[in-house]
Amino acid sequence: MTYLIYILAFAVLLGVLVTIHEFGHFIVARMCNVYVQRFSIGMGPVFYKKYDKHGTEFALSAIPLGGYVSMITNKLIELEPDIKNQLSEDQLKMTFDSRPKWQRACIMVAGPLANFLLSIFIFTTIFLNTPDPQTLVVVNEVRKESINYSNQVFFKPGDQIIEINDVRVSDAKDISLELLTYAGYSGVLNFKVKRLNTNEFENISIYVSDFLPTSESQENPSDHIGIDLRYEMQPIIGNVIPGGAADKANIVANDLILKIDESNINFASDIRSIVSLNPNKTMIFYVQRDGQNLSLYVDIGSVSKELENKGILGVSFGTSRTFMQSLSKGTYETYNLSLKTLQFIGKMLTGNMGTENLSGPIGIAQMAGNTAQAGFLPFMYLMALLSISLAVINLLPIPVLDGGQLTLLGIEAIRGKPLPEKAENFIYAGGTVLVGMLMIFAIFNDVARFL
Repeated sequence: MTYLIYILAFAVLLGVLVTIHEFGHFIVARMCNVYVQRFSIGMGPVFYKKYDKHGTEFALSAIPLGGYVSMITNKLIELEPDIKNQLSEDQLKMTFDSRPKWQRACIMVAGPLANFLLSIFIFTTIFLNTPDPQTLVVVNEVRKESINYSNQVFFKPGDQIIEINDVRVSDAKDISLELLTYAGYSGVLNFKVKRLNTNEFENISIYVSDFLPTSESQENPSDHIGIDLRYEMQPIIGNVIPGGAADKANIVANDLILKIDESNINFASDIRSIVSLNPNKTMIFYVQRDGQNLSLYVDIGSVSKELENKGILGVSFGTSRTFMQSLSKGTYETYNLSLKTLQFIGKMLTGNMGTENLSGPIGIAQMAGNTAQAGFLPFMYLMALLSISLAVINLLPIPVLDGGQLTLLGIEAIRGKPLPEKAENFIYAGGTVLVGMLMIFAIFNDVARFL
């Protein structure tokens, strides 16, 4: 049963990504009046096909790795004259290479663009249906002997990390991705932090030399900046349970809790700790609401746990997002992860990041199965990540990929004519070999992980 889950998850994941990518090419080709002979999901022999009213063959092929949109070209007609007998006069005029260069460029870009749009859609849906945890990155412990400070301001336990080199971070993913972009870097990393129990901000600079030099160090980057981190939620009220202690005291969603009696509140966990120890007591909550500070008297409720009473407030933390907030965050997440993917590819090429991070079909199938068993949202998140990877990789200037064809189109625009046929054939052959070698290497990585 487990193997079936992995196979089905892999098939769904790859099927959706490839279909969306090729549909991008297909729909823009149609809009540009280019005749599409075949829209295939999968490669190799066709085992199912169906024709639409335009004469396009929609096919499922035997090898479930990739897919393609086959458009009619003048070169194809020259190489296979018999194809004229299969096409109408109108279809013979609807060749890809007879379209203006800007239309051909749009057709090439449409595939990766469709994958970017899919990622935005998935992220927006996830953010709209999950609470915003309002996470804070907090210094838990400082290993001073392993930090080379470049100024006289030092990390302290409880410091909240706001930015790294002017880039905002808010959770484990953010800080790991940002630190990974400095793999192999020698120089200063600047951290903006907020001090515990104050509204003061400090700038802390540390010097690193050949930062994160190995694959092992890149697995958990935050371990290698001399501090241990924990992740806390902001003390912002999410939902209020009707009839609970908070509801009776007029605490509402989005209230920021500043203090309880004389205790400063920095994190949501502080509220839980204080409330839990004070069942059936009246406490003063100092709250910030819409820019105003309020004092609210709260009669803490109680619940029996493990033969003793525990205080209960009747709230949850983590705020809901509007559609526009979700869309904005989904768009930014797609942009940020696309940029990081491009940076990581560059670091692999320069040797600053291990190529062990490359995954082939076996690794993707494993991730698909694992996330599918974890739940629908983790599986969709993986789909969004891989959709971004597919888009970015396809835009690289490698022949046989969309980016390579865009590069050749740019060369044609500069020269005023296409490259000689022999040169194009040589370039495409080289691109095919390169992509094949990358696939073999990625599969080798997959196999090596199991050994």
